Order: sequence, then C-alpha cells, then structure tokens
Amino acid sequence: MIEKLSQRDKRALKTGAVVVAAILGFVFVTTWFGHWAVVRESLAAKRDKLKDIDVSNAKQKGLWSKVPVFEMPKKVEEQSFLFRDKLSEQLKKAGVKPEPLKFLPAKKSRQSAGYKLLCLKCSGKAEFRQVLDLLADLNENPYLVGIEELVISCDPKKPQEVELDLTVSTFVKEVR
Repeated sequence: MIEKLSQRDKRALKTGAVVVAAILGFVFVTTWFGHWAVVRESLAAKRDKLKDIDVSNAKQKGLWSKVPVFEMPKKVEEQSFLFRDKLSEQLKKAGVKPEPLKFLPAKKSRQSAGYKLLCLKCSGKAEFRQVLDLLADLNENPYLVGIEELVISCDPKKPQEVELDLTVSTFVKEVR
C-alpha cells in the first residue's frame, strides 16, 4: 500500500508522524517539568523545616537532660540489685535516712507482657526539703517505672521533720 503512494504523500505522512511524536513528547515533558517543580518546592520546604529544627549542641544537651533515662529490664536477681543500689544512692544524695529497704513479691503486670512488676518499699526520716529533692531526682533512676505509694507524715511539734513511706516499682523479666 505504501508503494502506491506518491513521494509527496510519503513526505506528508513522515512529517505528520514527526509532528504527532513532537506533540506527545511536549505533553509528557511539560507534565514531567510540572511534577519536578512540585518536588523542588516540597524539597525546599523540608530544608527550611530542617533549618528551623537545627539546634546548637548546648541546646541539644539541655533537651536530652529532660528525657527520662530507662534501662531495659533484666532478670529478677540482677534488676533488684541494680534498682536497690540506685535508689539507695538517690536516698543518700537527698539526705534521707532510710530504714532497710524491703522488696515486695513480684506481681504480674497487665500492661507489659513478659515482665513482672517488682516493688521496693522504703521508709525513712528527713526534712521536707530533702523529700522534695528526692522526688525531683527520682526520674534519673534508669530502673524506675513508677511511684506506687507515697505517704508523708509529720510531727506537729517539728513540722519540717517528716516520716516518709515510699513504694517504687521496676519491671523485671519474667522467667518461664
């Protein structure tokens, strides 16, 4: 069929094919450039956000100091030793004179599968200011999960001297 066409018709068909290819190329290229512009704008916006987030080392250290420290739970024997030592250190640092620390039996925790909750009961005498210092510094204990019970009582004759009953808890690995 192409053989029956004249030279002029063949040139017209070739020119038409080139024009169609050029139109299709133009449509795809402009779409691609439009998409590329959107991507560049998005990238510029993300870079601006990163510049806003970028903080100095001093500011970053200040932010890290507000994040509580946490150590993953270990077996009962190891975790109880670490937890008791860290709490004793915190009590000594705050100036609280504790009676011997007592562990309560570990109980299964509903919130975390595979871990038990081990509670440590502490009683002692201190000034009210020292108790507040202890409570403020408790979150530095990497083994502390929570304060289960806190009772502060004072003698009306000596209002600054208080008796403290504190029960704190930690997670321990459940041995199966």
